[in-house]
Amino acid sequence: MVETTIIRDALLAGRSQMTTFSDVNYDQNSQQNPELNLSPEDYSLLTDLYQLTMAACYTGEGIEQKRASFELFARRLPEGFGYLIAMGLAQALAYLAKFSFNSAQIAALQGTGIFTYAPERFWSLLAGGAFSGDVWAVPEGTVVFNNEPLLRIEAPLWQAQLVETYLLNTLNYQTLIATKAARLRDIAGEKATLLEFGTRRAFSPQASLWAARAALAGGLDATSNVLAALQLGQKPSGTMAHALVMALSALEGSEEQAFTAFHQYFPGAPLLIDTYDTVAAAQQLAVKVNSGEITLTGVRLDSGDLVSLSKQVRSLLPNVSIFASGDLDEWEIQRLKIAGAEIDGYGLGTKLVTGSPVNGVYKLVDIDDIPVMKLSSGKFTYPGRKQIFRAYVGDKLHSDRLGLLDEIPGTEKPLLQLVMKDGKQLQPPESLITIRQRTAVSVASLPEETRRLENPLSVKVEISEMLQQLTEETKKRTAKDAKDAK
Repeated sequence: MVETTIIRDALLAGRSQMTTFSDVNYDQNSQQNPELNLSPEDYSLLTDLYQLTMAACYTGEGIEQKRASFELFARRLPEGFGYLIAMGLAQALAYLAKFSFNSAQIAALQGTGIFTYAPERFWSLLAGGAFSGDVWAVPEGTVVFNNEPLLRIEAPLWQAQLVETYLLNTLNYQTLIATKAARLRDIAGEKATLLEFGTRRAFSPQASLWAARAALAGGLDATSNVLAALQLGQKPSGTMAHALVMALSALEGSEEQAFTAFHQYFPGAPLLIDTYDTVAAAQQLAVKVNSGEITLTGVRLDSGDLVSLSKQVRSLLPNVSIFASGDLDEWEIQRLKIAGAEIDGYGLGTKLVTGSPVNGVYKLVDIDDIPVMKLSSGKFTYPGRKQIFRAYVGDKLHSDRLGLLDEIPGTEKPLLQLVMKDGKQLQPPESLITIRQRTAVSVASLPEETRRLENPLSVKVEISEMLQQLTEETKKRTAKDAKDAK
């Protein structure tokens, strides 16, 4: 009998030998890896169990290599949203490029005992497998609406099935953050400085990196997440915390000494002035600024009546940038602007990196050149491999048409592009600057009623005649197949 520790050691050490587990005493309470960390080698196992059990079933039935097409889209936009900004493709393609199973992972799966009756060929499939399919996707920073595919996978059935969980996690979350960032930029205006402060509220360390990237690509200026900034080739940005003011005030006698010390070491960083008395702090700083003792670039307000306080601080420090933070979102920024708040920039955290999810789904639309669809109530899907055809009048989006891939676009612009062929990425990843510019252009192209925060009206997506016809034919065929099976 093989002990669970062997499974643990195989996973942690990544040993290369193949071990057969036929009768395993699997201890559910054992800690395989208490750090629960993630590396690229683990990507293939970061999936839901049913992806693996379905792949095993496909293998047993001899259909695992049938060509399948799955599309990732949102049936409905999050409440209060008029559009989405597609994001996460770069990480999705990096995942697909590294998709594989090593012998230690296969041994660990066998060790669970779940796959006792799976065909032996399933293990050889995993051992020799890598993603070999094609990927069609809209470029990151592109605005999309309900039922429009952000991405389509065309690959052997077992591969297309196994990658579902990771792709949904990646694109759903980054699309949410990018969309919220785009809305924040749209409301705050181009002149406002917007900083991403969400790391401590993001759902995980990995999510904090993705949130920072999506926020920057969606329109924010910088992130306080040092690792994310450096990995993205950006400069991290931030201010200071109340702890420094309280610590130096307690040990060295005054809030003023805290400001002096921080300014000495970081003269370009804004000072946080609301630890005790915001107006009194601004008055102290004004004396130093007016006397030429310091050159202050900015102050941050993190609490209180931001409208009133910002006006008072502006009167005392007229040439100093004022930043605001503290559970801000696009609605609060809109309220502050309408109320005449004197604020030049915003730190966005909790409400940027959390909130109503993008409920994207990943659905089979074609198998072995047979269009398929889902008929469940409230979860209807359109069959066949599709394309989004977008029409513009000048630089403004006029209409979208969801049609079949082989339809002729006319003057419309097809949005889904082939980005990976036979498992090989066709173009290098785009820069954040390029994606951010595309996001800005995408949002600017939208009708005002789609961009507004209150009761936005999403662009209606027309269904092409060819797609409507295929939908009816597929419904009839599905109904006939169900009747014949009785």
